[in-house]
Amino acid sequence: MAANSHERRIVIMGAAGRDFHNFNVLYRDDPASRVVAFTSAQIPGIGGRRYPASLAGPRYPHGIAIVDEAELEEICRCESIDQVDFAYSDVPHDKVMHAASRAMAAGASFHLAGPGQTELPTRIPVIAICAVRTGCGKSQTARYLSRHLTDKGLRVAAIRHPMPYGDLARQAVQRFANLADLDAADCTIEEREEYEPHIANGSVVFAGVDYAAILARAEAEADVILWDGGNNDFSFIKPDLMITLVDALRPAQLTTHHPGETTLRLAGILVIAKADAAAAADVAALERRLDALRPSRPIVRAASPVVLDDPEAVTGKRVLIVEDGPTITHGGMPWGAGHHVVAGLPGVTLVDPRAHAHPEISKVFEAYPHIGPVLPAMGYGAGQLAALQATIDAAPADVVVAATPIDLAAQIQVRHPVVRARYRYADLDKPRLGDLIDARLPDLGLA
Repeated sequence: MAANSHERRIVIMGAAGRDFHNFNVLYRDDPASRVVAFTSAQIPGIGGRRYPASLAGPRYPHGIAIVDEAELEEICRCESIDQVDFAYSDVPHDKVMHAASRAMAAGASFHLAGPGQTELPTRIPVIAICAVRTGCGKSQTARYLSRHLTDKGLRVAAIRHPMPYGDLARQAVQRFANLADLDAADCTIEEREEYEPHIANGSVVFAGVDYAAILARAEAEADVILWDGGNNDFSFIKPDLMITLVDALRPAQLTTHHPGETTLRLAGILVIAKADAAAAADVAALERRLDALRPSRPIVRAASPVVLDDPEAVTGKRVLIVEDGPTITHGGMPWGAGHHVVAGLPGVTLVDPRAHAHPEISKVFEAYPHIGPVLPAMGYGAGQLAALQATIDAAPADVVVAATPIDLAAQIQVRHPVVRARYRYADLDKPRLGDLIDARLPDLGLA
């Protein structure tokens, strides 16, 4: 039995992001609640740590255990858990309900905290960029809007969905204004993929664990906050405008994932990404579905054009393609921008990395069997980064095409020449996203 019968005993199911935020906002200072543990999923190496006492607060002098999600039933039964909170994203709806069934069969109730409970208020105008699935093109859309707003003379603070994969206490509040800040924080490849392009655009990036403290820092130096929502999660900061991306190449996944469907139903502007790569009839059908779900919301047709730095260095060669990691793994895509741009070049032979994969990278291919003949840029820690480098070096390639938003060659020294593939946001026709944003600026006090 619980030591205090008046406390709800809670387990939070998470992936080192939304789970910590929900705890901070809902339970850290709630005397009626006791969070017994976090469970971990999606991100390797998270389980076995503790949420530190410095972040958990005085009610948790020893911090909070982070255990593997496989231990959920045992924790519920051994610790007399009253409630299980599901708090991570880009998850099929049926998987969420399987988690609910596991919790309820173990004697607990099941809870999903919504935007009204978890969004932080702010005096600064907030534009949120979200998506129904990972890999829709959210990152380049956020970069485009960051540059669009910066060019208007506005100070933009990009607040990024959390990726605290290291020392949680040290990562409580992170501010990145230049590449040296990323080096000092020992950022992973996944973090750099999201932070470097914003810095290149002249925006300051904020991230971390304690988003109330992060928001206070951002408010002090910004005219507008751009919420860059990772993993198709909804915003931690209350938005004045939410932009939600859908994928023209994955129309069947419009309402299949949590909380992607939530972000769709909250959208003030809808963007059909990759509309140039889908049949016109399919895009029109997708527009009709969107209008039925969100009537009278403007719908933008957009593309994600990819540019190869040096096509001649790739033409006729044996090519190993390195793609953005999350897009290819739990994003469910067989390949990404790199494969797209290389497939159009003559005489290219794709090198499948599987036969040459380091054991640590082989685990990734086993966990995500849908992946095509490309290498996801895994780098959640030093060991995985070394495994990525070893896999690239072992591949019998003439050249590596790096289709991540970072300068991969600056992070790992490989024996092959590296050619970057860069992708950006582009409107296909009207309405244009920038025009829609400009029309909203007076309402946001930013005219």
